[in-house]
Amino acid sequence: MALMTGEQYIESIRNLNMEVYMFGKRVECPVDDPILRPSLNSVRMTYDLAQMPEYQELMTAISPYTGKRVNRFTHIHQSTEDLRNKVKMQRLLGQKTAACFQRCVGMDAFNAEFSTTYEIDQKYGTSYHENFKKFMIYCQENDLTVDGAMTDPKGDRSKAPHAQADPDLFLHVVERRPDGIVVRGAKAHQTGVLNSHEVIVMPTISMGPDDKDYAVSFAVPMDSKGLFMVIGRQSCDTRKCEGSEMDVGNAEFGGVEALTIFDDVFVPNDRIFMNGETEFAGMLVERFAGYHRQSYGGCKVGVGDVLIGAAAVAADYNGAAKASHVKDKLIEMTHLNETLYCCGIACSAEGYPTAAGNYMIDLLLANVCKQNVTRFPYEIVRLAEDIAGGLMVTAPSEADLRDEKIGPYVEKYLRGVTAVSTESRLRILRLIENLCLGTAAVGYRTESMHGAGSPQAQRIMIARQGNLEHKKALAKAIAHITE
Repeated sequence: MALMTGEQYIESIRNLNMEVYMFGKRVECPVDDPILRPSLNSVRMTYDLAQMPEYQELMTAISPYTGKRVNRFTHIHQSTEDLRNKVKMQRLLGQKTAACFQRCVGMDAFNAEFSTTYEIDQKYGTSYHENFKKFMIYCQENDLTVDGAMTDPKGDRSKAPHAQADPDLFLHVVERRPDGIVVRGAKAHQTGVLNSHEVIVMPTISMGPDDKDYAVSFAVPMDSKGLFMVIGRQSCDTRKCEGSEMDVGNAEFGGVEALTIFDDVFVPNDRIFMNGETEFAGMLVERFAGYHRQSYGGCKVGVGDVLIGAAAVAADYNGAAKASHVKDKLIEMTHLNETLYCCGIACSAEGYPTAAGNYMIDLLLANVCKQNVTRFPYEIVRLAEDIAGGLMVTAPSEADLRDEKIGPYVEKYLRGVTAVSTESRLRILRLIENLCLGTAAVGYRTESMHGAGSPQAQRIMIARQGNLEHKKALAKAIAHITE
C-alpha cells in the first residue's frame, strides 16, 4: 500500500470499532465528536504533509526493510541524518498545528523496541526481534499510526509492581497460553491513543526478578476485545461544543489523552516483544525515554514558534511592538526556543549505531534537552502572557461580539490600534490563551513538564550519564594531583 492520504487516514480510524468513554458516556463516533476531532486533525497533518513534494525528505524515508518510501513516523533510524530529520520534521509539524500531533510516541517506541528485542534474542535465543520486525513492516506497508504506552498508574510509588496492594496498578500477564498471553492493567496519560490503529505496550520502570509478570511488551490493535479508553478532561474543552471557533483559539488542531484500560486482553505469540525478561525492562525504558526526550527538541520548538509569533502579533495589535521591553521579551523567547532546538539537534548529531544496527541518540544530551523543556516553555508562556495583556483572560465571547446590542460596544472598547479590527485582536488573544492556558496547554506547557518523564527522571539520567569520575580525573590532572 502507498502512503495514505489524510482523508484515507480519517476513514481508516472511522472503520475501527474502538470503545471510548467521555463525560460518563460511550462516544459512539469519536471521529466526528467536536471535542475529539481537532486531535484527529493534528495526526492527519502527518499524512497530508507526507504527500507534499516539498516536505518529502523530512516527512518520509526509504525503508531498508521494504525498499519503499514510508512515513518517517514508522521508520527505523539508519543514521544521524535520520535522527536530525526527525527533529526537523517535529518542528515543522508543531508549526503547522500548534498542537501535539501524537505520533512521536509510537516512532520512539519503534526504535527502542528494535534494538532491545535484538539484545534479548542475543541472550536468550527468543524470537522477539523477528516478531517486532514483522509488526514494524506491517505498519510501514499499511502506513499505520501506532501509539506507545509506557506509563502505568503505579499506585504506591514506594512499592515495586509485584508488591502493590492491587496487582493491576502495573500492567501484567495474568495468563500464559500456548498461543499467547492475557494481560490486565492500564496505561495512563496516553497521548494520541484514540487516533491510533495499534498500540505498543512497554514496561514503565526497571524491574527485579519478582516482577517477571510485569516485564511485558507487545502490540495489539486499538479495537481489541477488552481494550477501552476514558478520555481525559482538558481546560476549556467544552468550548469546542459551543459553535464558536474563535473562542477556542485553535479550532482545527489539538491533542487528546486517555486512561487506556486492558481488561484481560489477549496477545498472540507473534505480537509479543518481551515476556518476563526483567533485566531488559530498564533498557527498554531508558532507550524509549531517550528517544522521546529528543523529540521534545522538535515538537515543543515548533509550537513555541507559533506562540512567539502570536505574541508578536498581539504586540502589533496593542500598539506596543516598538517598546524596547517588548522587543527584548520576544528576543528572550526566541533565545529559549532555539536553545531547545539546539539540544534536539545536538543529541541527534552525536548519535551512534546500536548492536541491532539502528541509531541511538546521545542519552546525556537528550536528557539535557528534556530538562530544559521542563523549564523554558514555562518562561516563554510567562513572557507571552506578559506581552498579550490581561484581555487574554477577560475578553467576552464571540457571541457577545456578534450580539446586536452589545456587539458594537465590545467592538468599540476592545479595539487596539485603529487599523486592526477588534475581531482580529480577540482572535490572536484567544490563540495565546489556547497555547498558554487552554486545551493546547496540555500539549505545550504542562506536557513540557511531565511528558517523557518528570524533571527528576531526567536528573537521574544526567547523573548516570554525566561521567563525574572522568571530570574529576581531568581536574586532578590539571592540578597535578597524583594520589
